[in-house]
Amino acid sequence: MSSGHESLVKMANQIAQYFASEPDRALAVEGVRQHIQSFWTPAMRRQLGEWSQANPQAELHALVREALA
Repeated sequence: MSSGHESLVKMANQIAQYFASEPDRALAVEGVRQHIQSFWTPAMRRQLGEWSQANPQAELHALVREALA
């Protein structure tokens, strides 16, 4: 994993960890999605999406995967 992707994955997983305490899974996924949409650049979102598709077995939090779907 390149350092750029590594950083994006780390940040995305941290966001997911924050929202993981939400008991309603749909709200947790939407929280992750909204945070990434609001605070990440389009290039960052595109890179994470492309990376997650190319690396389906990688350690990306399930909430992030759902938010990207």
